[in-house]
Amino acid sequence: MRYNKLGNTPLDVSRVCLGTMTWGKQNTQADADAQIEYALEQGVNFFDTAEMYAIPPSADTYGKTEIIIGDWLARHPSRRSEFVLASKIAGNGLGWIRNGANITGANVELAVEGSLQRLQTDCIDLYQLHWPNRTSPSFGKHHEGMISFSNNRKREIEADILDILQGLQRCIDAGKINYYGLSNDTPWGIHTFIRLAEKHGLPKPVSIQNEFSLLMQKDWPYTLEMCHYEEMAYLPWSPLATGALSGKYLNGAMPSGTRWSMGHRHGLFRDTPRSQAAIADYVALAHDIGITPSQLALAWCDQVEGVTSTIIGATSMENLRENIAAFDITLSPQQLAEIRSINKRHVAPF
Repeated sequence: MRYNKLGNTPLDVSRVCLGTMTWGKQNTQADADAQIEYALEQGVNFFDTAEMYAIPPSADTYGKTEIIIGDWLARHPSRRSEFVLASKIAGNGLGWIRNGANITGANVELAVEGSLQRLQTDCIDLYQLHWPNRTSPSFGKHHEGMISFSNNRKREIEADILDILQGLQRCIDAGKINYYGLSNDTPWGIHTFIRLAEKHGLPKPVSIQNEFSLLMQKDWPYTLEMCHYEEMAYLPWSPLATGALSGKYLNGAMPSGTRWSMGHRHGLFRDTPRSQAAIADYVALAHDIGITPSQLALAWCDQVEGVTSTIIGATSMENLRENIAAFDITLSPQQLAEIRSINKRHVAPF
């Protein structure tokens, strides 16, 4: 396993980050225990969760993933130091979480306390803002006309961010979190957090977690360039496009028990004729190379300049072994060129 610094922190994190959002819905405590043990054996030391999980999000599944992780930690207290633990505060819009309210400094403190109790730990290494209060171009909203930002709310947004920064500072001062990061945000959002933090002597973000895959490359090179020069970690989520790049949903297939067979708040916006065509080409290339389609997608993501650690997830040990093994694969210049050729034929497929 290879490791990178988590932004400008002294923390070394594995190039593989184990996402946990299926634990508590698709996976049991026993499943999670096995995944944690196997990941640690393979050198994975970075685990990502959120108060909103398990998914699909609901009042019934809220907090269940953190509870599962906390159960493991309670049974293995001496092993807490073996990994970097990341969690997230949910943004607005979910009525069962703080009545769907915005992220505020006070709500950060409430959410951190709740996560610490469920996780049964004293400190969260990386605490992330799951999505910003303003609408951002995430979850398929990245095409012209899908969001509006010309509403002269700059001062209001900046005041919100300053309040959030002050809440994060209080959590850091209390020893409840070590660092914080952003998620589902833009270069302007990153810049505003950094600028206000520098102006007011508050902590700067050390990472950002955005959707990034062969099908979704809106962050290249703009967000990754900013991360490089601002010494922030770039953490791609959904590198398999919610499993689509495995090829299992091709030609209208919908295997039972999979992500796409469950309810989706935002709909199956990744399932388009153009996505299907792109996935078919990537699947064919993977077969030509002699690796699985999932391994092609993950190996490619791992080799993108500026990527710090790629967040994977698995509902079975077979999937987990396959996915972690992808990070031992080095795609050749010719194979990368073939991937770029496919990408140029299928620009922004969803």
